[in-house]
Amino acid sequence: MYKLQFKPFDKTPKYKQIVQSVITDIERGVLKREDQLPSISELSAEYYLARDTVEKAYRELRARGFIVSVQGKGYYVQATDASKLKILLVFNKLSSYKKIIYYSFLNALGDRATVDLQIHHHSASLFQDIMEKSLGKYNYYVIMPHFTQDLDKVDFKTILNNIPAGELVLLDKDIPDLKHPTLAVFQDFDKDIFGALEGVQDLLAKYHRLVLVLPSVGNNYPVEIGWGFRTFCAKHGKEFSIKENAMNEVLEAGTAYVVVETTDLAELIKKVRQTPFLLGREIGILSFNTSTLKELLGITVISTDFEAMGQTAAEMLLQGRRDKIKNPFYTIRRGSL
Repeated sequence: MYKLQFKPFDKTPKYKQIVQSVITDIERGVLKREDQLPSISELSAEYYLARDTVEKAYRELRARGFIVSVQGKGYYVQATDASKLKILLVFNKLSSYKKIIYYSFLNALGDRATVDLQIHHHSASLFQDIMEKSLGKYNYYVIMPHFTQDLDKVDFKTILNNIPAGELVLLDKDIPDLKHPTLAVFQDFDKDIFGALEGVQDLLAKYHRLVLVLPSVGNNYPVEIGWGFRTFCAKHGKEFSIKENAMNEVLEAGTAYVVVETTDLAELIKKVRQTPFLLGREIGILSFNTSTLKELLGITVISTDFEAMGQTAAEMLLQGRRDKIKNPFYTIRRGSL
């Protein structure tokens, strides 16, 4: 018997829940054209509903063209949109780089899917709310699992584990200890920053001190960035520090800065120009993520390939693969180191 996505204590009217359940399962391909639905009596008995409630739902579905009634036989699915996948994309935040991933993902899917976008803002509680309203309504759930808020209230791994096997896709960060094999296109933040610094060791050799400018308050950057930075400095015997921002920084010759935020990059460039130091000689700067402005300013950058992340996730999803793929990370050398 067909199983409704039905919540008895939900504030949504019961007939509306029946309507939405049938439409969603038609869109997801669970219900196919000419599939027979339960009779009014069967659905009423199974879910303890009044016959009038089921009749009202079936009337609306029939009026909207989703089902037909056949005299003496029952109700059958009429419409189907199963040719298109329904995908929920849940980002941790919006930024110019997230937009690159989003549009790359859409372009790779083409007309084979419809995508809804939600933002959890690093909150496990908000993520829980999103999933409670969305679970069962999509073919795939593509999640950026960066959570730093409400972790004492909500176990986000439990929520991820409740997504049916084969429907979860992790983006930007892997969670290796989930109970089901999961498609993931991820950054390895620890190894990426370490490898990037190793790759420009010839340029960093002239600096005795390294400073990572990594805001921790309100920005929710992965702590693994700091781990990789410390590992590199320890290996090469570099004096180092990690700072919240560049506002109070007093420049010292022989120092190179690794900068995450554009505001801190601007502050450092301004400070360099107020001193006799030369950028790329006495003071070095290595910035996260490329942009046209950084190219014009000659700033050396390290970055994950955001476009590849979205494209790879979409292509693997369409192929039904469950692999874990580390996203490419690259360096663009310019004159600031």
